[in-house]
Amino acid sequence: MKIIITGSIGNIGKPLTKELVEKGHAVTVISSKAERQKDIEALGAKVAIGTMQDPDFLSATFKGADIVYLMETWEGIGSLFDKDVDFEAGMRQIGNNYKQAVEQSGVKRVVHLSSIGAHSAKGYGSLSVHYQVENILNQLPNDVSIKFMRPVGFFTNIFRSMQTIKAQAAVISNHGGDDKEPWVSPLDIASAIAEEMELPFAGRTIRYIASDEVSPNEIAKVLGEAIGNPDLKWLVIPDEQLLNGMLGAGINPQLANGLVEMQASQRSGLLYEDYYRNKPRLGKVKLADFAKDFAQVYHQ
Repeated sequence: MKIIITGSIGNIGKPLTKELVEKGHAVTVISSKAERQKDIEALGAKVAIGTMQDPDFLSATFKGADIVYLMETWEGIGSLFDKDVDFEAGMRQIGNNYKQAVEQSGVKRVVHLSSIGAHSAKGYGSLSVHYQVENILNQLPNDVSIKFMRPVGFFTNIFRSMQTIKAQAAVISNHGGDDKEPWVSPLDIASAIAEEMELPFAGRTIRYIASDEVSPNEIAKVLGEAIGNPDLKWLVIPDEQLLNGMLGAGINPQLANGLVEMQASQRSGLLYEDYYRNKPRLGKVKLADFAKDFAQVYHQ
């Protein structure tokens, strides 16, 4: 099949492209950076240089494709430290650009990387924008089949805590404790997407993706052992303290407030209610596997 991949070759796009090429599909990867061309071609894929902000480019690139894989990224909208960027509006615009491009190109099968939290309009902070983007894509004609993929929190997001882990021997958040919650590896996300692309498409479907179910305190214990620091803790601080810390660091206020609200919904368990109603089969990558990768980066 001819498959178009948006989002370049990041944590999900690279293993996804590799797997699809190995399965014999003709893959074109969209990237905004011309310097990525050699890396993409080395995977056996073609390259289309352009942006998610250009619906005409997207439409021309999608034309003739059997399946398009759609994803939005905050990074493609602006700097996290630019206080004037409206990231939610940017995400909605990308969703509208995708909708326009799918309609104009005639593509009938879409796989969309959404997120946990996309089932509701509010209450999940930054994740609620995925509800809005799903609704935009749901406005496509009924003969366009869409598979909405909803991964849970990424193990790789813990890399953002590397500085506090090294300086304070702590992951610092406004949620934590001993309650297990689902986490996912980008490798399992890529594998699930590749699997869905080869299964029949019919109407609009939703699939949650998770790799393991572990508590924040378990994560701190396993990562601490992996890096040689058994005293590593998962430290819980109040919402206001976390927010003030991010604002003080210059992070965009919309994103900072959204992150605090999102993690508060993790703390209450609200975020996972729909996940547990539609609980998926867990993937292959476990916390112990991620800990090995984390330790390698930590000691570099």
